[in-house]
Amino acid sequence: MKAPGLRASLRLFANTPLSNCIQIRHLHKTRPPHTIPQPRPFIPDVPTFLTLIGRGLNKHASKFPSWDSLFSLTSPELKELGIEPPRNRRYLLQWMQRYRKGALGPGGDFEFVKDGEAILKVATPPASVISDAKWVVNVPPSENTEPETQTSDSLALPRPKGYTVRGLKSIAGPYATPLPGETGALVKVTEGMWEQRRGRKIDGGERRRAEVRFKRRSAERRAEREAEMMAKM
Repeated sequence: MKAPGLRASLRLFANTPLSNCIQIRHLHKTRPPHTIPQPRPFIPDVPTFLTLIGRGLNKHASKFPSWDSLFSLTSPELKELGIEPPRNRRYLLQWMQRYRKGALGPGGDFEFVKDGEAILKVATPPASVISDAKWVVNVPPSENTEPETQTSDSLALPRPKGYTVRGLKSIAGPYATPLPGETGALVKVTEGMWEQRRGRKIDGGERRRAEVRFKRRSAERRAEREAEMMAKM
């Protein structure tokens, strides 16, 4: 078929009712609802979650009546609630998505937590493990009096990420405070514990850096010329 005839056929097809139906786009209900993750022992409620991620977002805790209400909100809805500036809304949404994926900060994998505090102990690996390295385990509060966890219990207790044994019985890791007598360590919910620090803009940031530096050089040259003129007078 020649080109003119092909174009005429396409125009004829474009005017049919079928083509008009094909071009209709149904935009409503195309996005599935947000997944509501379950709270964790170290993050049992909204105030604790907002405290951990920092940037002063815990002052908005009263605006979210429940855990489900927070994780079901969108950016426009957060704006209606008064979460400002926009970078705070983006930051909160990013952390909500990270939480859904399980990408948490220190303490997110604790299983035994009481009143926002978790106890860590040094555990000796069982004989089946060919290693003399000791482990750090998260123990229930009732076992706080024991200086070291027994071998038989070490396999059943969670081994949190980011915490290691330093020396014989010292525990090193984020926000780990030694217990009296080096019987273990205490990790407590702390403001900004998971906070991602904002970068510092240098010379106005990437978008304005060239402009700011050009104006600075121009001002320096102008000052030099004025100084030379004053010296000649």
